[in-house]
Amino acid sequence: MTDWQDHLIVVPVVLPLIAAATMLLLKEQRYGLKALISLLSLIALVGVAYTLLHQAAVGGPAGDDTARIYNLGAWSAPFGITLVADRLSTLMLALTATLAAGGLMFSYARWDRAGPRFHALYLLLVMGVNGAVLTGDLFNLFVFFEVMLAASYGLLLHGSGEKRVRAGLGYVAINLTASLFFLIGVSLIYGVTGALNMADIASKVASIPDPDRALFHIGCAILGVAFLVKAAAWPLGFWLPGAYAAASAPVAAVFAILSKVGVYVILRLATLLFSADAGVSEGFGNTWLLAAGVATVVFGAAGMVSARRLEGAAGYAVMVSSGTVLAIAGTTVPQAVGGALFYMSASTLAAGTLFLIAEILARGEDAAASPDDAVFDDEYDDPFAADDVHEVGRVLPASTAFLGGAFILAALVTVSLPPLAGFAGKLSIFVALLSGDGAMSPASWTLIGVLTLSSFAALIALTRFGVAGFWREDAVAPKVRSPEFLAIGGLVLCCLWLSAGAAAGLTYAEKTGEWLTSPKAYISAVLGDAE
Repeated sequence: MTDWQDHLIVVPVVLPLIAAATMLLLKEQRYGLKALISLLSLIALVGVAYTLLHQAAVGGPAGDDTARIYNLGAWSAPFGITLVADRLSTLMLALTATLAAGGLMFSYARWDRAGPRFHALYLLLVMGVNGAVLTGDLFNLFVFFEVMLAASYGLLLHGSGEKRVRAGLGYVAINLTASLFFLIGVSLIYGVTGALNMADIASKVASIPDPDRALFHIGCAILGVAFLVKAAAWPLGFWLPGAYAAASAPVAAVFAILSKVGVYVILRLATLLFSADAGVSEGFGNTWLLAAGVATVVFGAAGMVSARRLEGAAGYAVMVSSGTVLAIAGTTVPQAVGGALFYMSASTLAAGTLFLIAEILARGEDAAASPDDAVFDDEYDDPFAADDVHEVGRVLPASTAFLGGAFILAALVTVSLPPLAGFAGKLSIFVALLSGDGAMSPASWTLIGVLTLSSFAALIALTRFGVAGFWREDAVAPKVRSPEFLAIGGLVLCCLWLSAGAAAGLTYAEKTGEWLTSPKAYISAVLGDAE
């Protein structure tokens, strides 16, 4: 790998930080310049993220799985700041960049001008997410986590309104509490192990003295609670549907990745610290993860059925996606973990698409855009308008057809019906759980039943919203602006691309599951000779 490729790992952190800092120096009236800087930054981030994803898929010189390490200031682990690009972190980078690009494009219709500092906050949010999934130590994880949360506070309140203020206050209070738990948990872990680097902690878990092991487990449990709050696990995730529904559509779409940051950290730490090499700590917390995941899926599925608006149902769909990965993390079956990651990727993109579609439908209900104003519909002529013609059918305006098609595809991915990516992910989970690799057969059957019923619940809920939004006699043609068309169309194409390449995607995801459940290679890559 050449020198410039070595530095690609730090670009997802440095580029949005520099772009955001530059925009803070510009006058607020420079909307066009800020929009251009944001767009170019996100395009570059998409390119870098998928380059790193390809490098992770290719592996090392011999084609074996390995992690690419970037030591800031040439200080090696465990003493310096280490960024780690492995299969899981690059997958999260690519998912974040894709969703952020779609949300940014959608915001150009109007939301980027609805309040101050939108673009700077948006890029700082992306920077925080990227740093959180790349960092190799708990201290910098806290730093990036707080940057992400601070930016999300401003973005949730972006656009003003009583609804956003109410949701924002609760969101801030809950996440500040989670940050307090984060600090307490990290302090206890550091007090026992004397380490903050995650690979360094993992290498010391087996040798922790018995009198201190209980304190270590308490610290990990407290840290886990902090990230279960962020992952919106039941009963700690009651805040998510209301907060995401209150946010503007592009913000809600990119927020769909925030809960996955909590899932990412839990999955990373659980597989690193409590692997088969952890001694008596092996499998610590797995039963709780399984129970929390199943409960989250049940709660999210029930919430989707009971939701009155599409954005609320999309928020509950985010919870179902997170709960699925948490439950599978508790089983520690490598192939099932891979299937869950593939399902998470597809369902997160679909949830972001549903948030964007929900705003356009709500705008049609509130503002009743005229059919004559619908995009691509300037020359629409109703062939059944004449009084002497009996109506035998109905010609849909182009905007309605486009939104309806996008909604159907996003709904099918969320519901996990074939032949789309959501189905491929869940099928891989079911095959893995039924293959006998897992030791908890009753738990496996319970999980299969819950995931199947959650798909039926999603089908009922989204069918109801589809009929209400597109197939009413009094439905008006929604007005879709060009940036909104590009954003929704882009995310739908990503879902289709993921579905068309399901075989390759599942192979990558399943190898990621194997990589996570055998963490020796990760520890060796990070620590090197220091291990």
